[in-house]
Amino acid sequence: MNAPFVNELAKTGRKFAFKQIGLTVVFVLLCTIATYFIWGLLYAQSVLTGGVVVIMPTVVFALKAFRYAGARSSEKVMESFYSGEKLKIVLTAILFALAFKFIAIEPVPFFTSFCLVVLLPLLTPFFIKI
Repeated sequence: MNAPFVNELAKTGRKFAFKQIGLTVVFVLLCTIATYFIWGLLYAQSVLTGGVVVIMPTVVFALKAFRYAGARSSEKVMESFYSGEKLKIVLTAILFALAFKFIAIEPVPFFTSFCLVVLLPLLTPFFIKI
């Protein structure tokens, strides 16, 4: 997390992003455990897969996007955010394809988990202090 290429100003954003990701991981694991005890292994696997399809690209985006900060490097900031978002979208599409091709999943719990995890960052600022 403290890579040498990280700008000091970017550390705050990166720290918040990884707190948010940590909260998301906990949420997905709790949902997976609850789903396992209520509906069984296949549904729990589907919930976990839906969460992972969101979390993995988000980690890649956070690593890519929060490399630069400050007025002097505003062009680099925008470039890193755009390239991070492009990479996130491509990685999400690849993970979707791999999940449906190689993992036995139920679509309803998979997409429910996926959608909840995509929406979770909208709520985490209420739970995390910067």
